[in-house]
This record gives sequence, C-alpha cells and structure tokens, in this order.
Amino acid sequence: MQPSENHRRYWRKNLNITGILLAIWFVVTFVVSYYARELSFNFFGWPFSFWMGAQGALIIYCLIIWYYARYMARLDIEHNVAEEE
Repeated sequence: MQPSENHRRYWRKNLNITGILLAIWFVVTFVVSYYARELSFNFFGWPFSFWMGAQGALIIYCLIIWYYARYMARLDIEHNVAEEE
C-alpha cells in the first residue's frame, strides 16, 4: 500500500518540526553549556550560564513540549487524522 500525498505531506511537516525543535533542544542543552564561560553577562540578576542551567533550560524544554503538542494537534486536524474524543 502506497501512502497518499496527504500522508507524505503530514509526515514531512512532522519531521520538519521535530528537526527544528531538536535543534533548539541541542542548542539549549549542549551549546549553552559548552560556551558557559563566554556567556558571562547578567540575566535577571544572575550570570546567564547559571540561570540557563538552573531555570532557563527547564522553561525552554516545557515550551518545546507545549509547542509540539499544539502544532501536532493542529496538523492532525488539518490532515484529517485527529483522534475523536
């Protein structure tokens, strides 16, 4: 069974958003940690690298999850694959 054009577009959009969000996750997790000494400016009264490690990364992770869930719910409706409640 060959997937329809609708399924291919759905899967392509899913892979694109997943790749973008994984790139954001990678930057927040590894790049900010790697350059922590160079990121020595104050952010909300704390050094930026400390703030990102203590709170910022967790906030961004939650935003990534929230955005992905919201985006996929809209994509499911757009491509008629949404679960019925």
